[in-house]
Amino acid sequence: MGEQRLVRNAFLWGLSGIYLCAFVSLYTQIPGLYGREGILPAWKMLRFSGKNVLEQFSDAPTLLWLGPWLGLDTEQGMECICLLGAILSLGALLFRCLRDSLVFLFLWVLYLSLYQVGQVFLYFQWDSLLLETGFLAILVTPLHILRSKNSKSTYDGITFWLIRWLLFRLMFASGVVKLTSRCPTWWGLTALTYHYETQCIPTGAAWYAHQLPVWLQKLSVVATYVIEIALPWLFFLPSRRLRLFSFYAQVLLQVLIILTGNYNFFNLLTIVLCFSLLDDQHITVFQQGKKSTQKGRSFFSYLALLLDLIVFGLIAFWTFKYFDLQINWDKRLVESRTAFTYHDFMQWLRNLTFPSIWVAAASLGWEVVTGMCRSTSVRGFFWKLWSLIQWAIFSCAAVALFAVSLVPYTYMEFESNGQLWPPVRQMFKAVDRYQLVNSYGLFRRMTGVGGRPEVVVEGSYDRVTWTEIEFMYKPGNISAAPPVIVPHQPRLDWQMWFAALGHHSQSPWFVSFVYRLLQGNKDVVRLVQNDASLYPFNAHPPLYIRAQLYKYWFTEADETGPLSHNWWRRRHVEEFFPTVHLGDPTLDSLLNDYGFKDKPPARRSLDAVLPFTLKVIRDFLHSFPAPLVLYSLFITVFTVCILQALFTGGSKSGNPKQRGHDKPPTEKKKQKVSSGQGDATKAPAPTGDLTRRNKKS
Repeated sequence: MGEQRLVRNAFLWGLSGIYLCAFVSLYTQIPGLYGREGILPAWKMLRFSGKNVLEQFSDAPTLLWLGPWLGLDTEQGMECICLLGAILSLGALLFRCLRDSLVFLFLWVLYLSLYQVGQVFLYFQWDSLLLETGFLAILVTPLHILRSKNSKSTYDGITFWLIRWLLFRLMFASGVVKLTSRCPTWWGLTALTYHYETQCIPTGAAWYAHQLPVWLQKLSVVATYVIEIALPWLFFLPSRRLRLFSFYAQVLLQVLIILTGNYNFFNLLTIVLCFSLLDDQHITVFQQGKKSTQKGRSFFSYLALLLDLIVFGLIAFWTFKYFDLQINWDKRLVESRTAFTYHDFMQWLRNLTFPSIWVAAASLGWEVVTGMCRSTSVRGFFWKLWSLIQWAIFSCAAVALFAVSLVPYTYMEFESNGQLWPPVRQMFKAVDRYQLVNSYGLFRRMTGVGGRPEVVVEGSYDRVTWTEIEFMYKPGNISAAPPVIVPHQPRLDWQMWFAALGHHSQSPWFVSFVYRLLQGNKDVVRLVQNDASLYPFNAHPPLYIRAQLYKYWFTEADETGPLSHNWWRRRHVEEFFPTVHLGDPTLDSLLNDYGFKDKPPARRSLDAVLPFTLKVIRDFLHSFPAPLVLYSLFITVFTVCILQALFTGGSKSGNPKQRGHDKPPTEKKKQKVSSGQGDATKAPAPTGDLTRRNKKS
């Protein structure tokens, strides 16, 4: 794929921003989610049973085992880890020298430490995706202390191939599971007529997208299948034009999802993964704002163009054939339907699963051979030997990770999964706890076809007058506009969406949530409403709490006028959680069954420097909403980057060498010869050092 230094830097810069979002977003929610009296106290995940440190790390690989040595309880340890991760990722975002392999190794260890105790609030696919991407970034990132200033990385293609393979698994599996799930809405191409109103936290743009005509929604589903199932195969083809096309198609899909749904950092992380499809030449052309000119095209360039057109033609042909696309000129619409059966698709998937593995293996093999050739071309015996050692190490790591990833990749087709080599399964089991490779599959089934289920929590002082407890982000008030909170993820709001899909017994944490609201726990209340004045029971906690299940739908464009606009309409379905109070036998029984009345360990002293510092930072930030904190950080980063660019540009413009007053020696000599001021026969030939210096400039 050519040089990838700029691409690598862009990838690491973007991943640093994703880490910053993840750490800061989670930090703001730790007291309410994982505190001593939070919804799911984290201390229960770390039972100090007298084992030594190595045995504890073997049970659960997390740095939180070191908390007692620093005078921190589990909650404070999580806050300390989040702050360290935020500082490191912010530094890597601002300074290129901090985009080092050791820094990204530490970031990965920090997030893995949080994941080990995160329980249901941290078990999302994007958390696993961030851990897998973060581990691959350790291989992609240069280790500056082992490289000279002028040395080149000969293994960029190998490590970046792993990023491409991860992107392929993510997108291809996400498209395949929509059909293997036998969901009638995905097979009927009507999924998007429900998606916008039934997703977890829609944006205002989702309301407008929901108003689009049905034929366009169905055509959008067809486009989704093409982008997620067909185009990922282009990732491994040698054609640069096809890779760039697939890059922009994938980015377009992610941008549309960002505009219509609050999926935290997930879609931004997917865009960062898409950088693996680029090369430095494309980034340079994009930065300069002009296309590279070519004096003439060779026969092979025309042949490559012809092959690309054939690929585009085949994709268009298969799309029209398998989705029976027909243009209705009279009604000015495009009709579409699924023109294949479930059996046909499963047979296709069964026939292509192993060929896709061999195609990927061939692509990886090409990158390995290319990396070896680059290593052997390095000048100097010592640097050539060192380059070959690095090539061998990273090639073995890439082959091992590729082999291990085949286990989760083949989950989508179980017959192929059963044919994998047993040692590969053993390797996967050995590293599974570290989230090095994972299975993916987004929007497997479309929920809320008969209406979006939503849990509405109500409180009362007398069991007669009930007041709804509105959340900051999830739908509740039918007249409240859907928010825009990307890249923050309110994890309680997300779990409320999952809880509404089943009985409350399937969400044990909900019992603890109700219990904390009855106690008036301020940290838990801040998860519901950060502004205390908007919480209806701010003065005194409610004496009784219950939860009702409603069905929500987006209003239609012709239902409301411009002055009285309701975004939602709803209908009561049934009681979700019975009326309870403190001391209620039903509530106490549930709390005991789920272990929420276990006595926490003794609270540690806050007199030490580190615990006191953490408390000061928490007291300062707790009144600010998480999206505001994130937006403030990114505005600061943007401002610093602009100042850095202006300072760098100013220093260059002030340097006469950069203005052309003092050109490189070889260029000056050429000027003298052309102007008659020098003799070409007397001009000495440039030395090797000078040639390298000119190339660098």
